[in-house]
Amino acid sequence: MSKPRKAEDPIRWPVPCNRCGQHHQTVARWPDGGVCGYCYQQAKRTRGICACGHEGVLPGLIDNQPACRRCSGIRLNIDCETCGAEDELHSGGRCWTCVLGNVVDDLLTDPATGSIATSLIPLAAALKSMKRANSGMTWIRQKHVAAFLRNLAVAPKITHESLDELPDSRTREYVRGLLTEHGVLPQRDELRIRYDSWSAQALERVKDPQNLDVVRRYIRWHHQRRMNHMDEVTRGTFLRAKQEVTVAIDLLNWLTGHDINLPELQQSHLDVWQAEGPTTRRIAERFLKWAIKSKAAPAGLTIVPHRRGTSPRLTKPGQDEALKRVIHEDGLETRDGAAAILILVFGHQAENIARLTWDEVTTTEELVTIQLGTTRIALPDPLAEPWRELAANPGHDLTASHPNSKWVFRGASPGRHIHPGHLTTRLSKLFSTRAARLGTLHELTKLAPVAIIAETLGYSPTTIERHATDSAAAYAQYVAAAKAVRQNP
Repeated sequence: MSKPRKAEDPIRWPVPCNRCGQHHQTVARWPDGGVCGYCYQQAKRTRGICACGHEGVLPGLIDNQPACRRCSGIRLNIDCETCGAEDELHSGGRCWTCVLGNVVDDLLTDPATGSIATSLIPLAAALKSMKRANSGMTWIRQKHVAAFLRNLAVAPKITHESLDELPDSRTREYVRGLLTEHGVLPQRDELRIRYDSWSAQALERVKDPQNLDVVRRYIRWHHQRRMNHMDEVTRGTFLRAKQEVTVAIDLLNWLTGHDINLPELQQSHLDVWQAEGPTTRRIAERFLKWAIKSKAAPAGLTIVPHRRGTSPRLTKPGQDEALKRVIHEDGLETRDGAAAILILVFGHQAENIARLTWDEVTTTEELVTIQLGTTRIALPDPLAEPWRELAANPGHDLTASHPNSKWVFRGASPGRHIHPGHLTTRLSKLFSTRAARLGTLHELTKLAPVAIIAETLGYSPTTIERHATDSAAAYAQYVAAAKAVRQNP
């Protein structure tokens, strides 16, 4: 990555750079003129195919087009003494890739054996083959990263369980992701593991031993049992389970503080507890239903449920304006534009967008189609253009994190898709994703039947029916019209 440019100084450097025209220190004089340090660095990193057919570093400029050293007459040392490749040099006449390779070998070599453990060879190969070796060097030279890799090199066995025993840190999880992505460790459902760990800590907050047993059963037989039947725990399931248990513990601790046992719970107690606290206490309704069903609480108790349909919606004019900005705004990242289109046009949820794979997207010069729910939907131009650009340059492919990633929206963690929360934060500068999604569903129910929208977009019919009711969509009129057509073809 190039260093950010400092403000130019015409007084100190009166002669401007021949390439950028700004007043910075001249570090080289080439056939096309004096070049500042910033343009010099950029020239060393410009790669491609010269008009003469030479493929490699193109530091020169001929008719404003990059050119090789021979064609442009530029004298520049970019020949690695170790591998012989044309590349920006790091030190000792060696390129960044060769230096990175030496550092990786040094860190992952077990001093006792003088070699890298067989299980770590795929990781070493991935780190040494990064397209952007300087990024790899920046990461690996951090003291805590280097120390972690040295310890990994002498570990008797590398498993998920052995990593779990180490202190929790971002480095541990990032290296775990690399080990998983490159086949050293098997894939596992990290959100399920995280929930198991979180719930064990949550139990420590329960004040009464009797309630502790209730919460433990609630976690095991309601939440963990449900997660164990899922192919992969979604972010929404993970967050809801945490929130429901947190509110349940809050209720039980309140009862303990008022000398009330759960089997003696009365409606008046619930009413007071709910009135005294935030609206999130309504979420205890789910725990209460489970407790009644499992005979842990008396029957007939109720909590005022969460009122649906109260969230703000982006109006139709607001949606149109947001879509115009997405299509025409300069500087908007391609992946942000592609994701925004799915929310504004189809009401797709950020979690489902983040989990899209390239198996679900087909891009050609003529057509772009995306699998949403059970149906492949075609995107017309100009909505299709960001998707074509994303297919050509998916990003996050210069490090060892995503060697052959299936994810459309790649995340910072190895082998993972973008975090849905991060995606919505990125889009928040354009619009509220929740308000936009609700506004889109509100409008769609005016155009098509509930069943078709639900099946096409992958929503439950109940959800779409609610939006249809809110928008006064006349589904009964549609059915009547359909019958009329069949009766009078």
